[in-house]
Formats: sequence, structure tokens, C-alpha cells
Amino acid sequence: MRLILICVALLEVCASPAFAHTGVVGQTYSFASGWLHPFGGADHVIAMASAGIWGVIAGGRAIWIWPATFMAAMLAGFAAAILGLQISFVEPAIATSIVVLGLLVALGVKAPLGVGTATVGFFAFFHGHAHGAEAGAVTLLPYVTGFALATALLHATGIAVGLCVRSLAGKIAFAYARPVSGASRKHFEGG
Repeated sequence: MRLILICVALLEVCASPAFAHTGVVGQTYSFASGWLHPFGGADHVIAMASAGIWGVIAGGRAIWIWPATFMAAMLAGFAAAILGLQISFVEPAIATSIVVLGLLVALGVKAPLGVGTATVGFFAFFHGHAHGAEAGAVTLLPYVTGFALATALLHATGIAVGLCVRSLAGKIAFAYARPVSGASRKHFEGG
């Protein structure tokens, strides 16, 4: 399963740029366009859902801190772009986020809280900057509200998937452990 996820992540990066960022300025005029934007590119779906799943893998406070950090840093990146801050390598950083976050999930890396927070925050800033660089100046609030809520939904979906997989894995392990432990007990009891 991990190998499949790694291959999908690498294929995604090699096959195309971050398609959600069209470079067309001004298509950011409404809540609906903001809401739909994160679902329009695999870069958003993979990175944002991965942040939620990775939080579940790490457990504890990472389940909510990492997605919340992603949101805050993404909005900071958006604001930086709106204010005119020019940053190089935005698209390569977004593509790298897909690979890095995908690998962290696929390999089940349990990073310390601070390391994970810095990692998702770093990549989220670039995602937000790309949004802000494309935003028209007319009606930013509806657009940013839409993409922030869609991002939160993608994080929540990642968290839900992570919790379901963790629960399912626990049930499977328990189902297999019961007969094994019963057989072991009989073996050691001489039966």
C-alpha cells in the first residue's frame, strides 16, 4: 500500500505542474470560485488531505495543530501575495509539498509536533501565495472565505480517512491477534 502511494505521488509530480494554479489573474471573484478552486487540482487535494492524515499518524495534538497551522500559514501566504511580496519557486514548492507530505504519510512518519508544524506551515505558505498571486483585487473576502472553508473540508476529510484507516487497522490486527493468542496460549498450556 505504501509503495502504491509513493508511486502515485511521484507520478503526479512528474506528470504535470500544479494544475490548480492557472496563472490567470482575476478568476477569483466569488465565494463559489474560492470554494471550487481547491478541488480543481490534485495539488490541493493531496497536500491538504495529507496534512490531515499525517496529523492522525502522528497522533495527539498534531491531529488538529497541523491542519490549523496549514490554514494559518496558507492565509499568511495569501496576504503576502496580495500585499505584493514576490517569491520565487512557488510552483516547485507546491509540487514538492505533494511529494514530501505524500511520502510522510506513505511511510507513516511520526514526526515531533514542532517539526510537523514547521513542515506543513512552510508548504502551506506557498499554497496560499499561489492563491493570492492569482487573486483579483475586487472581491477578495468571498473568494478567500470559499477557499479557506474548502481547505478546512479537505483537512477534515484527511483526518477522517486517517482515523478510519487507523480504526480499521486496529480491528484487523485484533481479529488476527485473537486466534494467534489463543493458539499460543494452548501451545504453552500444553494443549
